[in-house]
Amino acid sequence: MQNPIDALIAEKGILLADGATGTNLFAMGLESGEAPELWNEDAPEKIEALHQGFVDAGADIILTNSFGGTRHRLKLHNAQDRVFELNSKAAKIACRIAAKAGRRVIVAGSVGPTGELLVPLGALTYDEAVEAFAEQMEGLKAGGAEVAWIETMSAPDEIRAAAEAAIRVGLPYTYTGSFDTAGRTMMGLAPKDIHGVVGDLAQAPVAVGANCGVGAPDILAALLDMTEANPQATVVVKGNCGIPEFRGTEVHYSGTPELMSEYVRLAVDGGARIIGGCCGTSFEHLAAMRAALDGHRKQQSRPAIADIVARVGPLRNKSAAQSGAGTGARRSRRMRG
Repeated sequence: MQNPIDALIAEKGILLADGATGTNLFAMGLESGEAPELWNEDAPEKIEALHQGFVDAGADIILTNSFGGTRHRLKLHNAQDRVFELNSKAAKIACRIAAKAGRRVIVAGSVGPTGELLVPLGALTYDEAVEAFAEQMEGLKAGGAEVAWIETMSAPDEIRAAAEAAIRVGLPYTYTGSFDTAGRTMMGLAPKDIHGVVGDLAQAPVAVGANCGVGAPDILAALLDMTEANPQATVVVKGNCGIPEFRGTEVHYSGTPELMSEYVRLAVDGGARIIGGCCGTSFEHLAAMRAALDGHRKQQSRPAIADIVARVGPLRNKSAAQSGAGTGARRSRRMRG
């Protein structure tokens, strides 16, 4: 398998991934409950605009509009028989934008959780999960995706199933967890343990890390744990743009371009090699993040938790279960930001 991420890191040092899908598509007219993946066919010009906005803002990696692209998610919209078609179109749209960027932009195929619980907690078997992910990834690969970007995961066995599918399909892969429940994923995975989830598979991941969650301070705390556990690993952080707040029936995110710029500087100093934004991260935010990345020289000392709190705000994970702070993030996580 060719590994475009390592090659671009060797050239640029640290890569900028893109921002939110869901919140930006809502701004373009996506209705609550509507599947973003259907827009790959019904409104491809809007998906092109999404990718173009992030490329123009300076992204080195753009993620396809395919987060909910397994048959288990698409069946909620009676589209379970269109997995290959919708995922292939998602990749083709992103590839068209990347091809005209004038620089190297990697197209990564977004693969989110199935939404089902695996045996013994649920009815989905491990082998069925592998098959579902492989079906999705076949479409992504056919459309031109270069990497399977497995994201927003909670269960180690589901991460493993998706990784096994990527290996079967012949795609290099990354995976990220969402550490939004007292510093762990909802299924109990701790950041320091992210590296060992697929340790005995035939192909190692290109990168591992964290995305979504409950804001910049917490994902940066997770980053410190991940990079301390394995300093040699290529670690991804793709944090939410501040804290989700309900305004009526809509979710808004509190992060400013300045906050996301400071998050980038801290992420670099904490050892991240790929940095992006998740829920709430707009083109404006990403452009500020690009400028912060280009203008920052990595510090020799890693930031402490006290530094993170002083610069981007307090940690929220320890009280998230009681306060409901993670609710908006989990809601948006259904469609990757």
